[in-house]
Amino acid sequence: MKYGLLIRAGFWFNSTSLRDWPLLMCCLSLPAFPLGAFSVEQLAFRNVITDAVATCLHIILTTAEIVYPVLVILMCDSAVVSGFLLMFIACIVWLKLVSFAHTNHDIRQLTISGKKVDNAPSTADMDNLQAPTLGSLIYFMMAPTLCYQPSYPRTENVRKGWLIRQIILYLIFTGIQGFIIEQYINPIVVNSQHPLKGGLLNAVETVLRLSLPNVYLWLCMFYCFFHLWLNILAEILRFGDREFYKDWWNAKTIDEYWRKWNMPVHKWIVRHIYFPCMRSGISKEVAVFVSFFVSAVLHELVVAVPCRILKFWAFLGIMLQIPLITLTSCLKSKFRDTMAGNMIFW
Repeated sequence: MKYGLLIRAGFWFNSTSLRDWPLLMCCLSLPAFPLGAFSVEQLAFRNVITDAVATCLHIILTTAEIVYPVLVILMCDSAVVSGFLLMFIACIVWLKLVSFAHTNHDIRQLTISGKKVDNAPSTADMDNLQAPTLGSLIYFMMAPTLCYQPSYPRTENVRKGWLIRQIILYLIFTGIQGFIIEQYINPIVVNSQHPLKGGLLNAVETVLRLSLPNVYLWLCMFYCFFHLWLNILAEILRFGDREFYKDWWNAKTIDEYWRKWNMPVHKWIVRHIYFPCMRSGISKEVAVFVSFFVSAVLHELVVAVPCRILKFWAFLGIMLQIPLITLTSCLKSKFRDTMAGNMIFW
């Protein structure tokens, strides 16, 4: 540790954090949008409103849900971390609202036609395809999944000892993340020159110095969220499907990585973006482009809005994955049984 122990007592919370109360109020008011979507579905299932009207109302609700926190963040002098957390939660709620509306639309079509719809739950019984209940909506909004269905596989009980161990690990690794940021990343950023003013060599040096702590930070964040937090939430709710990630670290292509590292989002995109595009006659390449475009927009919102910098860096970073997918796929086909694609990924 070149500069000694640099982590501050007020890293996680201090007096300036109180200025972020509008963001907290915004976050606490987000459940109003799922309740609005629930009301729309109740009216639609009772044939009080037409399917077209229900779709329009869902579009209004989902749009308002994502615009509302953006406006709150831009109007308030809030911390970047607070804005990031709010936008992260808002994007999760948005994804859930889209799935809730899309799936219930297909269920209504299924009950009318009596035929199986691709987006409807595969194991659902025709007698159980009814209007969503408030309990099912609340469980879905709390569950570690982005894809709605009337019911989910459940475990028999909560393993209290296992749960306590996971919570302890979560707290430990959350502290490690703060330590890495304060001890290694912040000093490099503060003591480095602006990349556009210090020259190319200075920018390259800064990136190289940041690369190692950023990798460790990213791995800790992945472990904390996907392995610890989602499993903690699943255990509390007795949620049975624990496939939150696969062995993405062994991916030989970028395409394989994106299909393995974030399973909740991957399943949502496949179910609500990719397959609908394919069913509408769009080619596979265009469907992939649309899928990455939606992901890129959400990444840009989460990064650009809290930082108040609309440079499209996050958007371009996601969209540039498409040519990388082509490159690593070509390498895999040319150099079989090698880890060339995995080396590029890392």
